Amino acid sequence: MPKMKTRRSAAKRFKQTGSGKIKRNKAYFSHILTKKSSKRKRNLGQTGVAAPSDEKRIKKMIAS
Repeated sequence: MPKMKTRRSAAKRFKQTGSGKIKRNKAYFSHILTKKSSKRKRNLGQTGVAAPSDEKRIKKMIAS
């Protein structure tokens, strides 16, 4: 069986923390920012954690 390749699109979007959780960027922060409040934009700029139900699938995609 050949080696499993990393899905580059997923590798660019997700990073794994030291404890094994998956970090991700939040959606809705790329455009139409004028109508969003400063508090909302500030929170969207921070990284989020992927849902536990998606973790197994994402880890498989970013495994090198």
